[in-house]
Amino acid sequence: MKFTDGYWHVRTGLNVLYPVEIRDVKLAEDAVTVYASTKKIEHKGSTLNTTLLTVRYSSPMKNVICVEYIHNDVDEAAPKFEVRQDPAAAVSVSKEGGIARLASGELSVNIDLMQGWQVDYRYGDRRLTGTGYKGPAYIKSLLGPEVYMREQLDLGIGEYIYGLGERFTPYLKNGQTVDMWNEDGGTSSEQAYKNIPFYLSNYGYGIFVDHPERVSYEVGSEIVSKVQFSVPGERLRYYIVGGDTLKDVLGNYTALTGKPALPPAWSFGLWLTTSFTTNYDEATVNSFVDGMLERDIPLHVFHFDCFWMKEFQWCDFKWDEDVFPDPQGMLERLKSKGLSICVWINPYIAQKSDLFQEGKQNGYLVKNPDGTVWQWDRWQSGMGLVDFTNPAAVRWYKDKLIELLRMGVDCFKTDFGERIPTDVVYHDGSDPVKMHNYYTFLYNKAVFEALEEVRGKNEAMVFARSSTAGGQQFPVHWGGDCSASYASMAETLRGGLSLGMSGFGFWSHDISGFERTATPDLYKRWSAFGLLSSHSRLHGNESYRVPWLFDEEAVDVLRYFTKLKCTLMPYLYGKAVEAVEAGLPVMRSMVLEFADDPNCAPLDLQYMLGDKLLVAPIFNNRGEGSYYLPRGHWTHLLTGEQREGGQWYAENYDYFSLPLFVRENTLLAVGQNEQRPDYDYADGVGLHLFELQDGASAETVVYSTKAERELQVNAERTGREIRITAQVQPQQGQGGGKPWYLVLRNVDEVESVTGASAEQTPQGLLLTPDETGDRAVIVRLK
Repeated sequence: MKFTDGYWHVRTGLNVLYPVEIRDVKLAEDAVTVYASTKKIEHKGSTLNTTLLTVRYSSPMKNVICVEYIHNDVDEAAPKFEVRQDPAAAVSVSKEGGIARLASGELSVNIDLMQGWQVDYRYGDRRLTGTGYKGPAYIKSLLGPEVYMREQLDLGIGEYIYGLGERFTPYLKNGQTVDMWNEDGGTSSEQAYKNIPFYLSNYGYGIFVDHPERVSYEVGSEIVSKVQFSVPGERLRYYIVGGDTLKDVLGNYTALTGKPALPPAWSFGLWLTTSFTTNYDEATVNSFVDGMLERDIPLHVFHFDCFWMKEFQWCDFKWDEDVFPDPQGMLERLKSKGLSICVWINPYIAQKSDLFQEGKQNGYLVKNPDGTVWQWDRWQSGMGLVDFTNPAAVRWYKDKLIELLRMGVDCFKTDFGERIPTDVVYHDGSDPVKMHNYYTFLYNKAVFEALEEVRGKNEAMVFARSSTAGGQQFPVHWGGDCSASYASMAETLRGGLSLGMSGFGFWSHDISGFERTATPDLYKRWSAFGLLSSHSRLHGNESYRVPWLFDEEAVDVLRYFTKLKCTLMPYLYGKAVEAVEAGLPVMRSMVLEFADDPNCAPLDLQYMLGDKLLVAPIFNNRGEGSYYLPRGHWTHLLTGEQREGGQWYAENYDYFSLPLFVRENTLLAVGQNEQRPDYDYADGVGLHLFELQDGASAETVVYSTKAERELQVNAERTGREIRITAQVQPQQGQGGGKPWYLVLRNVDEVESVTGASAEQTPQGLLLTPDETGDRAVIVRLK
């Protein structure tokens, strides 16, 4: 939201009050409070009829500082984001030489008490950003009751802003006006399903605006050297988040707002759906499932979209028995083929649903101000909205889902949650404007908790479209309604990378596009991209997505990349555990891994899958791949071709390949099962060592599907000697001893090997350790 008319003038109808002079400062053991007048106090009379702003600085945890601007100290209405506190966090407060300072870890805020209004945020000796004259402001409308609080933070030279949710507009947010307001707008507009009021700067910090309502950002778009954010009301609270690296900043942000849960291992496999408005019954479903099996395409999850329920009755959580007369038996038959089952839901209850009267009579639905149930006809005729602020309604909704889980359903696609009205009344009195964005948090939380109640920890997952800050705790999220075009494929990737920079660990998208039907060429290229994402789903609107409807080569391509992903699961599942522990996305922007390489700052057509694999999807029908390799030695995972980094490459690829490179000093865990994503990763795992440089080390950890460490292997190189050590973690008294092997990629001969037998293979030298359990292998290179 813009408040100025160019650089010099305030927009007509506004009164903007800035802090211009600090009149008092109070230091507590763990906080600093500053009182700033909005005009220069020249004599006692100047204190009259003058606005005084209160600014509080505190720290909820190490390397995080909370900033609060307050005009009138009114009580905040619910809902509020769940923000963690660390009572043991050490905070230092001081006032010396005209500077008031609060420090938390390496992060500090420094308030100049002598120079009007000047505040600097530093990490160690490095200035991150700050705010000065005409930065923060209390703004009043002269035409109505509206009031706003605003902050402007310095935007440095060469500074780039990332995040703010899953946004499909240009990846760098510089120059954009961005409003936090969840909308069902597809992937081709400025609207977003997942608005997250957190941005990440390549200067090494993040800013989280702690307001679930509409937050309006002007990222160098009102004042080109400032990032501005504003909220309606009498106060503004935000957090500045520091860290040694951008990855540490994300880790600290997710420590503040919640780390993601770990999705079950089976969820990383290939998903197939009925599509949306297509005609289908059990025979159709079986033809898809059996067709995949007959063609040796591993399939792991089958999803039933909206019309598993009868028309006009969404949601009643009952199978349409005209189409599925034996749902229990059907699920048992599908699960006997090794499939997990997902069904579509949303938080709306249509008037024709049997649940509508039940919800109405018990007060489970959101109401109008006059006490009647809020209803409208968009999406489902006469539908109401479940009131997740009512604990009884949450329990009622959960119990309906648990009936399906007992039947054999494994997870839910939690669709919608963006079309939330603002002229309604909630059970707990929550502000309906704040609830517009926050509603999706309560919705997905309820569904996730129901899954955990039945399935247990690390076995619960949703497939969610909408979200807000903190929603990363309830994975997985998908990108919404994209279209069957290369442009939409590219905007989809932009959205996923933007979401990852907003603290979300797991993400998916509709392979080949939701709207319209892809060409065979696009289907095959998007399949490679989809299977090299954290989660992989084939889904469409008006047409099916089984590969043989495109062409026979599409069958082969889908099979190839599905099997490839299965073999990569020991590595990918390790990155999933890292996402849970460190708050990092599985699919990572290049700048997150290579923050010191300025070429990586704007890249949004390639990404890192974990920290070791670089993926650059093909975005054209000519097979042309254009990609940038950061400095170092890189090896193509599929062909073994080697490339020097620090430069761009342009090459042609067939449908069975794409730029997929492994960075140097990588020990990549590759599994032995190409049929499933959930198997014993440590049993027979292959550890592929890529370009270990002198003086460098590489490490990998292989987990069980219960996220238990089973095998940790380290490789260290000194001169021509590589020493590989393995530590086996016995599980539940079973002891160690699962076999593993090592491949020295692109190494044909060595001078000697101790502790293993050696064999030449097309990929490189294969080393099989002499013994199981903890062991060491020493290789002397020629």
